[in-house]
Amino acid sequence: MPESTLSTDPFTLDVSSWLNSAPISIESLRGRVVVIEAFQMLCPGCISHGLPLAQRIHRTFDRNEVVVLGLHTVFEHHAVMGRDALEVFLAEYRIEFPVAIDRPIPGQAIPATMQRYGLRGTPSMLIIDRDGYLRDTAFGTVDELALGAYLGRLLAEPAAEPAAELVRAPAESMASDSAFCDIGGNCS
Repeated sequence: MPESTLSTDPFTLDVSSWLNSAPISIESLRGRVVVIEAFQMLCPGCISHGLPLAQRIHRTFDRNEVVVLGLHTVFEHHAVMGRDALEVFLAEYRIEFPVAIDRPIPGQAIPATMQRYGLRGTPSMLIIDRDGYLRDTAFGTVDELALGAYLGRLLAEPAAEPAAELVRAPAESMASDSAFCDIGGNCS
């Protein structure tokens, strides 16, 4: 079930390194919708649902409009899911989009970005709007039709002016004359 996660602060990633790319900041992606697929390589749901959906989004949308990022967020089986294993995994599954490695926190099982945004597990999808704000999260399988409609809605929204984004109320940015549907297809 999706969790509406409107943030008043711009989204940030707290990661230790990147694969398939030089380091990327969410700030550098302003003006584009960003889809982040949080996964673990030993997660069956990630392999069967989350990552294939992220790959389809990556192949389908214009990269000047929608950017897909992976976030390898290890919260269990730490010893077997290191960088070397992840590099092999990405090659085997032909994952070409940039993948960040969530920063481990010494003495804690839950890594930094996962902890900061209260992700319940993997697969999780995070949607960042054109202005860099976290607009929605989903844990588990995401309905593709609802996701496509949601991304279309976000793409139709204009980016805020730089000075206005600091005072923008996220709830107002999502308001419209029509019903609002989140990435899980729940409408209000």
